Amino acid sequence: MRKKIVAGLSLALITGLALSGCSARGSDSGSGSDASIKKGDLIGVALPAKTSQNWVLAGAAFKKSIEDAGFKADIQYANAGNPVPDQQSQISGMITKGAKAVIIGAADGSQLTSQVKSAKSSGAVVIAWDRNILNTKNVDYYVAFNNYKVGQLQANALLKGLKEKKGDGPYNVELFAGSADDANATVFFNGAMNVLQPKIDDGTIKVVSGQTTFQKVQTKGWLAQNAQSRMTDLISQYYSGDTKLDGVLSPNDTLARAILTATKAAGKENPVVTGQDSETASIPLIMNGTQYSTIYKNTTDEAQAAIDLVSDIADGKTPKTTKDKNNDNGAKVVPAVELTPVLVTKDNAVEAYKGNDALEQLAKAGE
Repeated sequence: MRKKIVAGLSLALITGLALSGCSARGSDSGSGSDASIKKGDLIGVALPAKTSQNWVLAGAAFKKSIEDAGFKADIQYANAGNPVPDQQSQISGMITKGAKAVIIGAADGSQLTSQVKSAKSSGAVVIAWDRNILNTKNVDYYVAFNNYKVGQLQANALLKGLKEKKGDGPYNVELFAGSADDANATVFFNGAMNVLQPKIDDGTIKVVSGQTTFQKVQTKGWLAQNAQSRMTDLISQYYSGDTKLDGVLSPNDTLARAILTATKAAGKENPVVTGQDSETASIPLIMNGTQYSTIYKNTTDEAQAAIDLVSDIADGKTPKTTKDKNNDNGAKVVPAVELTPVLVTKDNAVEAYKGNDALEQLAKAGE
């Protein structure tokens, strides 16, 4: 039901991937749940507020995957104004309705302990989707792209872009991260710093503000206005006059565009800026050189991976998962189905988006 993209974007047991210093992997063939599921059962999908294009796309992707697999769907989004209690209530409602699987894209992965405990007690299988659920043993599986690898790809793209566009270093760079209530945000940042910290240490990169910890560079709520405001403040405080801003590590496309808005307004144009999610608004910017890179994580494939896992359980099969320390939720290393992210720049965009008609056409239009 879904189109395939470049080779390598698949459900992968990431057994050969070297993540220096941070990862210990092994294959885990043991099921994370003894829940009983059959075709025709209700599957609940609890998603956060529609703060990015990928979250918007997720609902439709899940609906099709669930119905095609022969299950019933209950898909709900949290309200942007009050996402955590709203999602808590939605999950409780799914349990009451008799959902045999609950798939959760957490609004805040640290505040769902009682809800996932109730889901497990009801006999449902609990799947953390795209974002891990923290500090509980009541999560059976985690389905996501390899988020540590995403951070590494972003950092390597930043270094490559700096070399291409700015020549030899040292380079003046600022760092941005996602929201502290998103478990992925720290994983993205840690992956990026695995690559960037040695370059900071040897002087290749200078973070002029001195802000290099997650606590200092996080962006509350992943909100564009928060990133734009911080970038404006950084420029005002640290980049007056002729001080150059060579690059910015941005964790996703929404924030990248906000950062670029701030740099343009301040006259600090053409920094190398990274991103993630392959949002349609960013593809033209990548093709014209305004934004340097993004990461492609096919939302349809990610939703399908979760439903394939549920189908395996319904068919009496043991889901194939991987164990990775980066998927430690504070109470256990959650057995995971990981997908492989793809770095996209102007040079490979058309090829990377083959099979995704809308993104491929945008890339071709910018050639």
